Amino acid sequence: MPSLKSIRKRISSVKSTQKITRAMKMVAGAKLNKAQQRITELRPYAVKVQEVLWEITRDAVAAPSAEAPAAEAPAAEENGAEGYAAALTGGERPAHPLLVTRPERRVLLLVLTSDRGLCGAFNTNINKRAEREWKSRTEAGQEVQIAVIGRKGRDYLNRRNAPILEYLPGVWDKLSLETAQAVGAKILAPFNKNEVDAIYIVYNEFKSAITQTVVVERLLPAGAPPQAQGDEGDRVSQSGRAAEFVYEPDRGALLERLVPMYVDISMLRALYESMASELGAKLTAMDAANKNAKEMIDSLTLEYNKARQAAITKELMEIIGGSEALKE
Repeated sequence: MPSLKSIRKRISSVKSTQKITRAMKMVAGAKLNKAQQRITELRPYAVKVQEVLWEITRDAVAAPSAEAPAAEAPAAEENGAEGYAAALTGGERPAHPLLVTRPERRVLLLVLTSDRGLCGAFNTNINKRAEREWKSRTEAGQEVQIAVIGRKGRDYLNRRNAPILEYLPGVWDKLSLETAQAVGAKILAPFNKNEVDAIYIVYNEFKSAITQTVVVERLLPAGAPPQAQGDEGDRVSQSGRAAEFVYEPDRGALLERLVPMYVDISMLRALYESMASELGAKLTAMDAANKNAKEMIDSLTLEYNKARQAAITKELMEIIGGSEALKE
């Protein structure tokens, strides 16, 4: 049986750890309220921008201009980037460079992880999902490159010799629209240079403080139906026509403004979702650690009392034995 001194040291150590976990839980809870409010306010706006963009681009493909025969629209899509862009405008000039589609032979994965740990399975789930996506696409014959936000993702993928194209540090230190725009500019560069054919974001979608879902969402090309693949299956937004749009001044001018807005808002939403998910996972992990520390303190206190009682009983037995020996 451990000595009383060693048990007291363990109880003191666990109590110190409990103070830390309790403080971290309170900090995560305070930050989570703000992060949850931000993503709750931004999510409907981001979804609507995505839906409007899809409606506009779908209208352009479904109804080409009078100069371009309707029979040429399917053939235009088969001709790659130029054909699809021409179908969008009904002419020869692309509507927007971020709308063109190409066969996905080269893909860029943007993986969003945290810089710190102590947030349960948050980083583990993201890293394993990114690794599965990388290996499955490689086996399918695609060339995969990875951009990483967060030290945990960088370290995990480096240990597995993943093809990391770029690591973006310091994103979580000051999260804002300007930060999202800076990240978007970095990520768009390979797509604009035709070095990659599609860009996907791997991140945790915030559901609640207890539940976060890992999703793989296509960011570019932007003219595709809004969709994402999660661990629980595929999520595809409603494809039916919700309303007829009247464009003013025209579709081309609208796309010039709408497409960059879509990229910025989608990037900001992914960052907000990931931040809220991290804080929710940290709150849950620290709450569990706090409860485990309390249970351990109770168990050690019981063990301490038993050891103390055993020591007292032993001393009493020795005193009684010595007294009986003197009587003889």
